[in-house]
Amino acid sequence: MSVVLYGSQSTASLVVHWLLIELGIEHELHQLDFERREQKSPGYLAINPAGRVPTLLIDGQVLTESAAIAMHLADLHPQAGFAPPAGTPARGDYYRWMCFCVYTLMPAYRAWFYPHEPAGEAAVDAVKERARVQLEAAWQQVADHLQDEQGPYMLGAQVSAVDFMLAMLMRWSRNMPCPTDAWPALAAHARRMKDRPALAEVYRREGIDDWT
Repeated sequence: MSVVLYGSQSTASLVVHWLLIELGIEHELHQLDFERREQKSPGYLAINPAGRVPTLLIDGQVLTESAAIAMHLADLHPQAGFAPPAGTPARGDYYRWMCFCVYTLMPAYRAWFYPHEPAGEAAVDAVKERARVQLEAAWQQVADHLQDEQGPYMLGAQVSAVDFMLAMLMRWSRNMPCPTDAWPALAAHARRMKDRPALAEVYRREGIDDWT
């Protein structure tokens, strides 16, 4: 099987890179330089017209969107137990929280990091403030769930692709006014995920040295 990952340091490609290593999938890594706008180069746009990362090629099939790739990898390698069996109540919870990452957390982060996009430069401060409020409310919801679920993971005793997605998104808050480490339940969850050897290997390969 030929597997190629196009990504960039500290972006949404991190979760895909992490899962590839967790699952022991041999792959070729292409790190794109965003400062040089390599993600907008004609060669890359021919692969992913959106000009974003990640893009994963599996035997030539083009896969995009980090959560979709994470779920697909979990299904391709059921022996790892990163996704509950289809049709079970746990699978419903799995979909719920993966979609929470995609529809609640990621758009709010987009607004925080790129506040000029929704309404122009004049509204940057207002957009960032609204994004901060949304993110803090969302993370409170996750913290409450972890406490109620009595985990240690989002679906209970078994780590899943949801936990990898959430750990990556927790890292994105590290320089915000209220990082996720401020919630004890989130800090404990993050610690469990940070202690996984595969994340240390991702950090080594991508040259990341923060939020360890």
